[in-house]
Amino acid sequence: MESTILNNHQVRQKIHRLAYQIFEEHQDEHTLVIAGVKGNGYILATEINTFFKSICEINTILLELDINKSQPFSRDVICADQGVENFALVLVDDVLNRGGTLIAAVHHFIKKPMKKIKTLVLIDRNHRSFPVAADFVGMSLATTMQEHVEVRSENGILTEVVLY
Repeated sequence: MESTILNNHQVRQKIHRLAYQIFEEHQDEHTLVIAGVKGNGYILATEINTFFKSICEINTILLELDINKSQPFSRDVICADQGVENFALVLVDDVLNRGGTLIAAVHHFIKKPMKKIKTLVLIDRNHRSFPVAADFVGMSLATTMQEHVEVRSENGILTEVVLY
């Protein structure tokens, strides 16, 4: 049985709140790198970036991270990230479950001289296998391992979050 956790309007509210939280944390920065995990993580990063630019004048660099989500350490992260050293970074994904994807993304950037690295997820399920936590969370959700959380998108826009 499927149930809606966040409808379209609620997703928009979460995106706006997350963008404001990023601004509060990074208001002294001149440039901020926002890197989204390919798929819904990148869509979320794009939507946050768009709203973020409407509320402040901080320059942003938007990146897409290509990570194998089912086996995040099976290959290197693919990202066109030349020239982002010494900036603050926000890593974005849609759902934080076991933590492998985010830890692989952090590992990719930790080798570079970044000013600071923060993580952001729309949904935090709290089923960690790796020592990673999200700094910015749209919603924490208590679920069983048998349940699935799906963030849905349509035409490059997040539309809803469902649990089944």
